[in-house]
Amino acid sequence: MRTSVLLSRGPGPGEIVEAELDDPRPGEVVVRIEAVGVCPTDLVTRKALGDRPAVLGHEGCGIVERLGADVDTLGVGDRVVISFASCGRCGQCRAGRPAYCDHTAALNGSGRRADGSPTIRVDGTPVFGSYFGQSSFAAAALADARSCVPVGDIAPETAAPLGCGFLTGAGAVLNVLRPRPGDRLLVVGAGAVGTAAVLTALSDRVEVVVAEPVAARRARAVRHGATAAASLDEPIGTVTHALDTTGRPEAIAGALALLRPRGTLALVGLGPATAGIDVRALTLRGLRLRGCVEGDARPALLVPELIRRHAQGRLPLDDLVTTYPLDAFDQAVTDQRAGHTLKPVLLPPVRPHSGSET
Repeated sequence: MRTSVLLSRGPGPGEIVEAELDDPRPGEVVVRIEAVGVCPTDLVTRKALGDRPAVLGHEGCGIVERLGADVDTLGVGDRVVISFASCGRCGQCRAGRPAYCDHTAALNGSGRRADGSPTIRVDGTPVFGSYFGQSSFAAAALADARSCVPVGDIAPETAAPLGCGFLTGAGAVLNVLRPRPGDRLLVVGAGAVGTAAVLTALSDRVEVVVAEPVAARRARAVRHGATAAASLDEPIGTVTHALDTTGRPEAIAGALALLRPRGTLALVGLGPATAGIDVRALTLRGLRLRGCVEGDARPALLVPELIRRHAQGRLPLDDLVTTYPLDAFDQAVTDQRAGHTLKPVLLPPVRPHSGSET
């Protein structure tokens, strides 16, 4: 089938081109994309690929239009969020930890299916696709049915970031840190991931303090009920839990220093490969330092829970989103880097669909 995609060739501007999308194989579905979030990981991957043509995007939300053989968990017409891919068979997947799947690299970052076959061609030539098992900077995406979570009638632009960014922040709070009312959580960095964590903790009546240099982001956190500081050098006080979204060694060290005895710091940001840690303080104060991928989430469980909280008015994720047309990707990135936009979400053009073309 033919579809429109946002094709990247290195860090320069992307372009909308026509592409051929593979037919769904057993266990796969085709989703007509209604909205797709922009994540920093997309930008890191685009830079790493150099001038290799690629279709990125890994926070897709849309309507199921075609089913591969043996798909019985979804129906045509279902609105779904597409999350990261996992095999469902390895020990980590069977233990309910799909974010740590033994085959994560092949399924999410190889640019092809796990068997090496391409999913997207432009002018007959395979391009880097199947990104996070989807490549949803497009009007349609091919995905494993296991990665698709039905979301009902929630606005697609609000639901899309639940595939990764919002899932990561919320999951770090609910699955890893697990603060309770009366606890005090420090969130370092109030981008989309950090602010999703802030809102999630506040929805459980946890006291939250944010360390964020961008004034607009601090103001948003305060508006929702957190307190905020421009940096960890300001008086913050001690905390029971902390989440670092920056990956900066000095932020990690600063957050550890603010933890009360037996406190926990979770890391979701990727920065330098090494950081200096006060191992003596870690040991003598009983601190815990925990890495976290995709919020330690099982998307099929966490996404519906976050949607439930949103429907109850406890998790106003829609306040974090700004929408752009798909062909305004570069403007969305510019606005996000400048602090004008917290979570850009791209909206592909609505086009008629007639079975063989999207």
